[in-house]
Amino acid sequence: MLKKGKATVVRNAGSHYMLSELPQWNFFPAVLRGKVRLEGSTATNPVAVGDRVSYSLDGEASELNPAVITEIEPRRNYVIRRSTNLSRQSHIIGANLDLAVIVVSLYFPQIRLQFLDRLLVTCEVYNVPALIVLNKMDLYRNEVPEEVESFHRIYGSAGYRIIETSARTGEGVDELREACKDRICLFSGESGSGKSSLIKALDPSLDPKVGKISDVHLQGKHTTSRYEMYPLQGGGFVIDSPGLRGFGLVDVGKSEIALYFPEMLKASRGCRFTPCTHTHEPGCAVKEAVDNGQISAERYNSYLGMLEEDKKFR
Repeated sequence: MLKKGKATVVRNAGSHYMLSELPQWNFFPAVLRGKVRLEGSTATNPVAVGDRVSYSLDGEASELNPAVITEIEPRRNYVIRRSTNLSRQSHIIGANLDLAVIVVSLYFPQIRLQFLDRLLVTCEVYNVPALIVLNKMDLYRNEVPEEVESFHRIYGSAGYRIIETSARTGEGVDELREACKDRICLFSGESGSGKSSLIKALDPSLDPKVGKISDVHLQGKHTTSRYEMYPLQGGGFVIDSPGLRGFGLVDVGKSEIALYFPEMLKASRGCRFTPCTHTHEPGCAVKEAVDNGQISAERYNSYLGMLEEDKKFR
């Protein structure tokens, strides 16, 4: 008997998927057949974790008899980045998200603010609320307190919420668990930042892959190789994603970039000229705000970098 229904993609492993009729956790295998594509999309993955899809199934689902995805519903939001080796193509990290949890660490691996800012801009562009998690606090809180304070100054003044955590000691885990409760949350960040360890700390029954940091270069290794959603015992779902080593902006024109820096957008209302690139124009309220410390020089420098061809941080 042919069954039809709607479900959410909870795992993406190449051309094979797992679906579940959320909020119930009853996943089953599925494949994408025919010419199901998103109109106008250049993404390398036509179906992403978090997508809502229609499916058909003849009999009971199994690896030998998977459901067939017949339609992808329009996404209410998503996080997307330029594909590493295919500059004209892109890759969708997660779709239909209630929150993007961006996990960073000041050290081990050392943070790259340009990377973080590109990810934050993408969240702003595609209407995904963002939360910054400053992880591995047990390693450097007492060693570089001034750098921790500086990080809060830069991103707190930009309007972002920051939670300090340590998967090892449990610091901040309860606060993060509450932030994720009853939501679909994407965990993303650079390789080695501790995303999978934090997910396991949120719910010890889960078993996402956890990697180690290279002692030679103090950089993260890719341990999560696929995108996968997990249910949290306390409510909600988290998407674990492969660690990123670069992040290219997609479909954001140079004249639009400043609109997605909340602190720059607010200050730009006082600019003498409209439009204003905030680089050379006289009477620029954004440059004035940078000069007097209302906008951090670090964020402004990230903005200037985004105005250039984004080859370096791709």
